[in-house]
Amino acid sequence: MAKRRQNGRPINGILLLNKSPGMTSNGALQIAKRMFAAAKAGHTGSLDPLATGLLPLCFGEATKFSQYLLDADKAYQVTAKLGVTTTTGDADGEVLQERPVTADAAAIEAALMTFLGPIEQVPSMYSAIKHQGQPLYKLARQGIEVERKARQVTIHALTVMACEGDQLTFEVHCSKGTYVRSLVEDLGELLGCGGHVTWLHRIKAGPYLAADMLTLDELGALKEEGGFEALDQKLLPLSSSVDDWPRVVLGQDAAYYLQNGQPVMATARPDHGWVTLYHADTDAFLGVGEVLDDGMIAPRRLVATGQ
Repeated sequence: MAKRRQNGRPINGILLLNKSPGMTSNGALQIAKRMFAAAKAGHTGSLDPLATGLLPLCFGEATKFSQYLLDADKAYQVTAKLGVTTTTGDADGEVLQERPVTADAAAIEAALMTFLGPIEQVPSMYSAIKHQGQPLYKLARQGIEVERKARQVTIHALTVMACEGDQLTFEVHCSKGTYVRSLVEDLGELLGCGGHVTWLHRIKAGPYLAADMLTLDELGALKEEGGFEALDQKLLPLSSSVDDWPRVVLGQDAAYYLQNGQPVMATARPDHGWVTLYHADTDAFLGVGEVLDDGMIAPRRLVATGQ
């Protein structure tokens, strides 16, 4: 069967999008993809429609590395309203119950800090986790509830930014798979009053920070002024997605064998784990590999050409 030809520009790189409230992550992706006229694009983990902030988008060869951003730690700024539980765990849901908030600011902060470290979370029915091929949120909208197993996640850091009455704003740095809505719901139950998320803003995803992101409106203005050239200048290199991994440089022969799918040896390398791979002569990013028990580096994801 003939390979289907892709329409669009064969661009490669990573865009740090500041997702606006009210749109889905896939909706934002499709708008950006059309704006760039990109042949291939994907995002690196959904943000709820209510949520805003950092959504890295991968174009072209960068889609090969999106999984590593999915697996990376994230950081968020969150505002919770205590005393009210909703069907979805956020402000988009219907109110289920209202209870008085009797804890003061010190007690609320102390309760929040008990969630530091490894914790067990039961994912919300309004999450994107799939059950028999269907996202849970689609089942929830049909009034169907299924049993969900608790998952272990890690809360690396919590910082209270403001706490007054029933409003709590904090920053959370967490592992992949953490549901901030579930964290707020669990906090509310611990306090005996319930709670839900009213504002959620992602400020970090893996190595990327919110300071470098752009909204769709800002991208539109750039395109109007400078066309595709102005847009393309905002794309980060493929290697930026794994910049915090150890770097290994390969000579011409080793790079050749690696690009043909064979494990290779490098003198300057870690004893184990994942590494980024570069060509010694051109400094081109070749992809990522894994150091095996015998010290050889096996290719895991390679770019078609050095990016």
